[in-house]
Amino acid sequence: MGRVAGRFARVEPRLRARRLVLGLLSDLPRKNCWTIAEWAGETSPHGMQHLLCRAVWDADAVRDDVREYVVEHLHDDAAVLVVDETGDVKKGTHTVGVQRQYTGTAGRIENSQVAVYLVYAGARGHAAVDRQLYVPRSWTSDRDRCRAAGLGEDTVFAAKPELARTMIERFLDAGHRVGWVTGDEVYGGNPKLRAALEERDIGSVLAVACSAEVTTGAGTFRADSLVKKLPKRAWQKLSAGRGAKGHRFYDWAVIDLTDPVPSHRQLLIRRNGTTGELAYYRCYSPEPVPLTTLVRVAGSRWRVEETFQSEKGLAGLDEHQVRRYPSWSRWVTLAMLAHDFLAVVRANEHARRPAPADLVPLSCNEIQRLFITLVVQPLHNMAHRLGWSDWRRRHQERSRTSHYRRQAAQGA
Repeated sequence: MGRVAGRFARVEPRLRARRLVLGLLSDLPRKNCWTIAEWAGETSPHGMQHLLCRAVWDADAVRDDVREYVVEHLHDDAAVLVVDETGDVKKGTHTVGVQRQYTGTAGRIENSQVAVYLVYAGARGHAAVDRQLYVPRSWTSDRDRCRAAGLGEDTVFAAKPELARTMIERFLDAGHRVGWVTGDEVYGGNPKLRAALEERDIGSVLAVACSAEVTTGAGTFRADSLVKKLPKRAWQKLSAGRGAKGHRFYDWAVIDLTDPVPSHRQLLIRRNGTTGELAYYRCYSPEPVPLTTLVRVAGSRWRVEETFQSEKGLAGLDEHQVRRYPSWSRWVTLAMLAHDFLAVVRANEHARRPAPADLVPLSCNEIQRLFITLVVQPLHNMAHRLGWSDWRRRHQERSRTSHYRRQAAQGA
């Protein structure tokens, strides 16, 4: 918290931000301004809500501090930037960016809010370093709606690959160097994103659809038609990295593509040895690289799923109950900070004190339990608990009375 302290003009929001981050790291079953305020010993949720809505501090500056913190502690010369989006299912139409759209969280089209994240993945660990809210056309075409949600007057529609490009360029413009970027079909199917990475000599392994057309020395083909031409000897069984149950082994093959400029472009194909399921990746590298490098980068894409699961399960990334953009950006930035703290502690513990042979290494989950239990577990007296009971019941009574009045007015 000392790293971001200078982003707060007053001591009150600085201390409250610390309490909010600790609350995000707590073992509360549900994390929002109400539950965290009670957990932290405050008498009402107003202070936490003020921190997210009206207090003076720059969430983007804190985001930059979080990025520097992660790169400093998880630095790896072979690190990969992973781009991906995640959605939060919402009710109503007033939460910024919400509309009926596909979200992988639900696995179907739902009323949801979607954001794109940039994850730094290296040998020491992985953590989110940037975020951009996806604002659909249904919002950007309605200026009044955008204004009510706290979006700037200059807000224009940007597709998810454009948001990914913005974050990658922000990372590079901050003076950091990374050799590779990976992402799923949403990003691999976008020529502008691929071209932007090539212009900056950044290697990429981006998933594409089976229908994607690629050009070889023999002509232009669909990706799924090229795989049928591969001889058996073209496949190699390699690990895409460790998973929860050990190494993820797949069969891999690579096909050289036509290359009009001094660089290296290939089509990477992954085959599940059990089901035969295929996946395709367009690859670019400034210099020729071995198949093992392409496989390592492609396997890094799973890190983003692990990051989302951990951020949501441990740091309440998706549990915010805010509607306006400034509040959303502040909540997710502090949630990133909370989770990145766990990721850094995990990396440092693994490096300094390797686990004994009869224990698995410390996980972010276990570090969170130990940290909250041994360091910051708050203890509150009975008066505090009863005061919050009164607060909840008073708020519920006001809500019920207001609802009855609206019903009566409509009936009249």
